[in-house]
Amino acid sequence: MLRAENVWHTYENGREALKGVDFEMGEEIVALVGQNGSGKTTLAKHFNGLLKPTRGRVTVDGMDTREHTVAELSRVVGYVFQNPEHMFFEENVFREVAFGPRNLELSEEEIEKRVKWALRVVNLEGYEDRVPYSLSGGEKQRLAIACVLAMKPKYLILDEPTTGLDARNAAGVIKVIRELREAGHGVLLITHDMDLVLELAERVVLLQEGRKVFDGPTEEFFSIDLHDYGLEKPELLRISEKLGIGFVRSVPEVVKALLGGSR
Repeated sequence: MLRAENVWHTYENGREALKGVDFEMGEEIVALVGQNGSGKTTLAKHFNGLLKPTRGRVTVDGMDTREHTVAELSRVVGYVFQNPEHMFFEENVFREVAFGPRNLELSEEEIEKRVKWALRVVNLEGYEDRVPYSLSGGEKQRLAIACVLAMKPKYLILDEPTTGLDARNAAGVIKVIRELREAGHGVLLITHDMDLVLELAERVVLLQEGRKVFDGPTEEFFSIDLHDYGLEKPELLRISEKLGIGFVRSVPEVVKALLGGSR
């Protein structure tokens, strides 16, 4: 369980980024949403120890993050940043994915096993000798996920995982996220993309000016007035509401509802 209890965070310049936030998640897909500056990334960075709470308490499977290093926490919580190529510095894909496990001082046999497994999960088998910077945007995003997966964390934090990707590459990342959830990982999505929230999230947490203003099921989230928080309802939901169908997550669900209603 990732848990934040009455967490406040004040940066050195005096800006209060979090103001008494309570949060917890287990093995589920949670979308963390809100406008720029709402505190999303600040909160997420507390779960792998990159930031420590000014006040309050953050725990990762019972471990107080103040008492553990980033390296220790990264074995439980993997963080994929918004710009994945900022994570890359090795000469080829294999060495990039192997970097984390090698720092764990694992055997070469175990390292190779983990690299092959992680690349298979993200559908990058056969890319071992490719230069990371030569990959497409979607491939880079999946490689970044593989680098984190090779550490075998229980939870993954993905910061804007589909931003800047075309539909095909975004679909590849979404497929990986679904498979991770099915494999028992908890996934925290930091995103502005309401279509992604609709498609994947089981639960949504909304922050505004450092405070949590909503925490509940995705269907309930999309029933509130998102304009009050600078967000837009996905077009698919606007169409389904006009058709009188109600809450749906995909075009096939709309078609199914329409066909069902015609019989």
